[in-house]
Amino acid sequence: MKVEQQVPLLLVERQALNEAMVAEKNVGNMKWLFGLILRRPSIGPGNRIIDMITGQYKLTRLCEVTAILILYGLPRLQTGSILAHEMMHAYLRLKGYRNLPPEVEEGICQVLSHMWLESEIITGSSDNAASSSTSSSSSYSTPTSSKKGARTEFEKKLCAFIKHQIETDPSEAYGDGFRAGNQAVDRYGLRRTLDHMKMTGSFPY
Repeated sequence: MKVEQQVPLLLVERQALNEAMVAEKNVGNMKWLFGLILRRPSIGPGNRIIDMITGQYKLTRLCEVTAILILYGLPRLQTGSILAHEMMHAYLRLKGYRNLPPEVEEGICQVLSHMWLESEIITGSSDNAASSSTSSSSSYSTPTSSKKGARTEFEKKLCAFIKHQIETDPSEAYGDGFRAGNQAVDRYGLRRTLDHMKMTGSFPY
């Protein structure tokens, strides 16, 4: 699932994210918006950060993805899950998936976010096993790292919390969409699910 185009990733403050959302005419609750892909060049009020994005856009005439904006200052795992979600949006745009219903597009993006979190849990578990064997043979143990090595207790709980939020989201697009998409991916795999989505605009059942 390569994204051949280089897509700028910008960590922005809440105001810039909200302004970009208004400029893109997206719908949703801005209070809880954490990430966004920009699909066309636009200049924000006062030539703010969106102006930089337009410059990048002109270098690549390929597509509808200008940049990915993510709220600055979130924990690493939350930022990673949002980035996985937004990269899936970018992939769908760049690969020609057109006019997907919100529950299908947001659903598959949530599936990718969930898959990324699961991979972090697996990585953390294997790191825990490795770190416990090395720490037992050493008289000096270093604090666990949030980037490499065993996951901290906070990260384990945060990862489980974000996963639970995705799994139990009550909304139609994000929640029902995730559950339908996750069921399809479990049954048919990601590649076949994406192929079916491209042909029919829906999940396979």
